[in-house]
Amino acid sequence: MLERQGHTVERVYLPEVDAPDLLFQQMAALRWIDLSAADRVICFRPQAHLIRHPHKILWFIHHIRSFYDLWDTPYRGFPDNAKYRGVRDALRAADNAALAEAKQVFTNSRVVSERLKKYNGVDSEILYPPVFDSERFECRSFNDEVVYICRMEHHKRQHLLIEAMSHVKTAVRIRLCGRSGDVSYADHLRALIQKHRLDDKVTIEDRWISEEEKVELLADCLAAAYLPLDEDSYGYPSLEASHASKPILTTLDSGGVMELVSDGDNGYVADPDPRSVADALDKFYMQRDETRRMGVRAAARLDELKISWTHVLERLLA
Repeated sequence: MLERQGHTVERVYLPEVDAPDLLFQQMAALRWIDLSAADRVICFRPQAHLIRHPHKILWFIHHIRSFYDLWDTPYRGFPDNAKYRGVRDALRAADNAALAEAKQVFTNSRVVSERLKKYNGVDSEILYPPVFDSERFECRSFNDEVVYICRMEHHKRQHLLIEAMSHVKTAVRIRLCGRSGDVSYADHLRALIQKHRLDDKVTIEDRWISEEEKVELLADCLAAAYLPLDEDSYGYPSLEASHASKPILTTLDSGGVMELVSDGDNGYVADPDPRSVADALDKFYMQRDETRRMGVRAAARLDELKISWTHVLERLLA
């Protein structure tokens, strides 16, 4: 999008893994990278904010979360002992120093802005990320399927949607689409379908879904689901559904998704339990006129939040 505006752009890819024992070697390497030939550096994923530059702009996507908001959760992945508490404290100190160098700090959601303020004392401006070529999405019809197009991982909670299907009272169906990074989780989903005898109601496509297929699925579906646990932002599945004028089903604990979805306006916000999710699925199916209206509102919500490349470029280049 910057190139379309006539700017000369160089994209620099910086490999990074979250392994604690490799963290500081990687961070030191990032400090040595010389990008001074550029007029401006725009940093995205961690730990790119460690780059030194006199005009450094951050579009901060997330922390290395295991050392921040996920520290007291099962997703930390290492012991809570003196060694890793030392790593955590040193990491946060380095982040604080690097964040303070930025000319401007943007984030992709209110959730991330609140984390930056809580953990690093940094003020930031929310700059919601758009999708590329959003005009390719369209709404053609409303069939009987609620689609969930996302990689299959436990914290994305496709299992919650399957469990809900054992409680629905209508002929609503769900289609789970996306490649699984964990074979055991995909197997677990299939076992759930067998356990609840849902073969005729749940379809799983455990593979990479092309952009063209995504457009087709969203054009004709009844609604879209996105049920992550404490997501950083509204997530592209929610955004893409909105561009297709389809309402979104999410949950009260989905994190940044709540910034986009308002219950009863452009979708439903259910409690994170199967019966509540099932009730929302049934309402999509039974109340078709309301479902269509919420789809229209989903598209309108994007304008209300200024989710566009025009706005993004205005702010990043200000």
